[in-house]
Amino acid sequence: MQLELGELTPETFIRDYWQKKPLVIRQGFNNFQDLLTPEEMAGLACDELVESRRIFKSEGEWQAEFGPFDDYEHLGETDWTLVVQALNNWLPQAEELIQCFDFIPRWRFDDVMASYATPGGGVGPHIDLYDVFICQGSGRRRWKVGDRGPHKEFSAHPALLHTEAFEPIIDVELLPGDILYLPPGYPHEGVTLEASMSFSVGYRTASAKDMVSALADHLIDNEIGCEQIADPDRQVSTHSGRVTESDQARIKAQILATLDDKLISEFSGRYLTNSKCELDLPEEPLGFESQDIIELLNGQALTRLGGLRVLYFDSTVSQGVFYINGEQINLAPEISAVIPLLSDSQTLSLSSLTPWLATPEFIELLTSWVNSGYWYFEEE
Repeated sequence: MQLELGELTPETFIRDYWQKKPLVIRQGFNNFQDLLTPEEMAGLACDELVESRRIFKSEGEWQAEFGPFDDYEHLGETDWTLVVQALNNWLPQAEELIQCFDFIPRWRFDDVMASYATPGGGVGPHIDLYDVFICQGSGRRRWKVGDRGPHKEFSAHPALLHTEAFEPIIDVELLPGDILYLPPGYPHEGVTLEASMSFSVGYRTASAKDMVSALADHLIDNEIGCEQIADPDRQVSTHSGRVTESDQARIKAQILATLDDKLISEFSGRYLTNSKCELDLPEEPLGFESQDIIELLNGQALTRLGGLRVLYFDSTVSQGVFYINGEQINLAPEISAVIPLLSDSQTLSLSSLTPWLATPEFIELLTSWVNSGYWYFEEE
């Protein structure tokens, strides 16, 4: 699978469109094939670990149901949509689609959402707070996109936040292989013209509120920032109820002193590599020994589990620090060069790992990751 941007390049896309304005990319994928069939998607929606929704209208009112689902006959043949979140956690083929957009870093990546809709199906007019590339698979879907502005939103259903009618600045029919890019804040609505599938590659970041809340938990759990304010140079107060500008500066300085680069990277690394959805991990650790890993690498490659997040920071990678699935990993600095390979590559071959296979520490860690299901063997 290869992304075709036409006259655009990743650089010009980022400069002119990313988080700035929507864009229709005709035939962004030549001969695009659905990542799975509607029947396979329905099968995933039967699993209680998979996040799925059905959206439809009943007697003119919007309805939304959450999976798992095992029956669709009562919905008829028109006007309903099935959505599966985090398809990349369950379907290895989704990784190939994500890689097409790797000119945007993975720490910004959210998930791949799959949508199957019957004629007339859609989820209603709404506004998203994230960037998304909507890749049209089989069938056709008509999209209308409005401009940013003070659009009034309302709950069409407890699980559906819709927006009022908007004047479209884009009104387009997407065909297989077409892509619609939408930055945050643009109202849009898609209506299926014939039974169709689409695959949305989404990118989002957490709000400051969510990050600060999680950071507070991190401080408490790790007993960080317990120091009290010290003010041995304090002046005599003449107004007991007054907080002076210098006092306010002390309070601010205490908070900022806690938020140093080390804390930010350690917290962010854990936070950003936590998966929002279930991963397809084994219930019990697998029984591989270190020697098994080396022998198997002679004929097979290791593939990273779909949805697993692996990240590193420029400021600490040379120290051997990186993050996997919410955990900080500390390697010996002399083998830190393996970290970009682990973070950037979906597959690990014998040749790519050879420089580090003589290091017992690395082999033991790699074995533990395979036993945890983070990487698995797949024939080359």
